[in-house]
Amino acid sequence: MGGNEIFGKEEIQECLDVLETGVLMRYNFDKERRGVFKVRSFEEEFAKYHDIGFALGVTSGSTALKVALTAMDICPGDEVIVPAFTFLATYEAVLEVGAIPVMADIDESLNLDPQDISKKITPYTKAVIPVHMCGAGANITEIVAQARKLQLLVLEDNAQALGGSYQGKKLGTFGEMATFSFDYYKTITTGEGGMVITNSKTLYERADWYHDHGHDHDHRVSRAQEGRTILGFNYRMNELQGALGLAQLRKLEHIIAEQRKNKQAIKAMLAAVNGIGFRKLFDETGDTATFLAFNFTTADKALAFQKALGENGVDVVCFKHNKWHYCPNWEHFLSWSTANSRRFPFTSNDYRGKVEYSIRQIPQAEDILGRTLVMGIPVKLAQERKEQIARAIDKAKSVL
Repeated sequence: MGGNEIFGKEEIQECLDVLETGVLMRYNFDKERRGVFKVRSFEEEFAKYHDIGFALGVTSGSTALKVALTAMDICPGDEVIVPAFTFLATYEAVLEVGAIPVMADIDESLNLDPQDISKKITPYTKAVIPVHMCGAGANITEIVAQARKLQLLVLEDNAQALGGSYQGKKLGTFGEMATFSFDYYKTITTGEGGMVITNSKTLYERADWYHDHGHDHDHRVSRAQEGRTILGFNYRMNELQGALGLAQLRKLEHIIAEQRKNKQAIKAMLAAVNGIGFRKLFDETGDTATFLAFNFTTADKALAFQKALGENGVDVVCFKHNKWHYCPNWEHFLSWSTANSRRFPFTSNDYRGKVEYSIRQIPQAEDILGRTLVMGIPVKLAQERKEQIARAIDKAKSVL
């Protein structure tokens, strides 16, 4: 699904532009690169697409989260509210900056429930990360309103909903910062890669410095005006990633349009099945249609329907049982098995709170995800495959 389905001459040409210069690094070698700055161009077009001030290309969506959290000055001892349903990188990034992720419940949109934020806040809470899961937006205006009332920073994780919107405003432009992923399975792909966006020059500069060893990147020079203000690390996007990103970004509206068409066709097939409901969308016109989520009255019915579809060549996911996207299933995380033997930051002296990851804290996620199935929607859907899906759905009716 997504950009990997439509690689073509555009991606090849953009990459050839880079290879012909021999300069794969985004900084320096201005004479040799002969005006070719693919990452810079990708950032500029990405910011323009989102009607936002600043965009910064980095090595992955996971990196983007860590860079943004660092720019927002999330520190050891802080807590960050994160939905129970997300890719585990959202939690890992919080741990990477030494803070503690606090698990929050979801609503019928499969995204963070705004009403659970006030239940999970403590004196140590500094930020909230709404994640726009499976192609469609969270109740973002209400989340931001709750965050403002509670004086929390908002970092939107938009790895799975690039191009989505709410009431005409692009997802990723509601909070202080937002992050995106361009891995191989995303709506557009650079193989790996990510992006951070913000309207704050201060946050952008901190992110920019941090992603390249604290260097200042004033475009009047090639790189590294000294007089650094913070330490950093190497999370730079390279020129081949930038080249792919440029070509793919220009195809984004086509990708979304094709996904919407194909999703509508499959949704119509499922709508004819008695007892099936569909995920709540706060703004259906802003859905990127990357996924189709449908639900049943019980978990048993959902699992039986999933099994029947699979036996007929159509795979769907029940995320309650998924090991990558549902916090209660992360055995290493639940045992505080972090990347160091001291289990930092859970055992940090800076942390004065008490975190718990019990399913009792997320009753809606336990219920909703257990009876919901999710199907990935392709950009290209051949008539033969469409007919196969229709036959599989028709046969699966018998198990309900």
